[in-house]
Amino acid sequence: MKILTCPAQLQRLEGILRNSLPLALPVFGAVLNINRGNPGQSEVLVDKWPEFGAVLARPSGEVANGFVGHWGHWGALGLDLGMLGAGLGYWAQPAPGVRVGSLSPSHVDLLNDTWPYGGNARSRRFLAEILGRFPQVCLQDSSGQPVAWVLTDHFGTGTHSYTLPEHRRHGHMQVALTVAAQRAHARGFPTFG
Repeated sequence: MKILTCPAQLQRLEGILRNSLPLALPVFGAVLNINRGNPGQSEVLVDKWPEFGAVLARPSGEVANGFVGHWGHWGALGLDLGMLGAGLGYWAQPAPGVRVGSLSPSHVDLLNDTWPYGGNARSRRFLAEILGRFPQVCLQDSSGQPVAWVLTDHFGTGTHSYTLPEHRRHGHMQVALTVAAQRAHARGFPTFG
């Protein structure tokens, strides 16, 4: 396996993967993140270059130092934000008294408690990591408390979206997904409707 470190090769890989969507979606988001500052400190490996048959994404140095990272082994799981129904042509407005904001590190326990895979120290570390490194959208009530949110991960996919039960059925998730999809699209990430 060859680790791609050359910016020109990574840009070329991005173009090749873009032309292979949706099949390439699991690794495409990781390559996009790498080419846009690499907030997750990831690396991409190919079986050979430039006529590769396999592409893997992983945390940088995972094999060399034995570290598996908070986000697991090679590969990707998840859905692109746009696949969740956020159309770029429609601008959903927050309900009265609700505004678009952002989550802070102080919200990590709330995220961990509401994530289906959460509730433990490992998931809390993972959520704190993606909260600090990757784009997210949060709708807040008039007091600044989160009511709905969308988090993205190392692969540019939606990893944790949630609306607090008492705030459901007001269109908050549609607004959060639309804003997240628009922001992802502005950064060059694909969205699917």
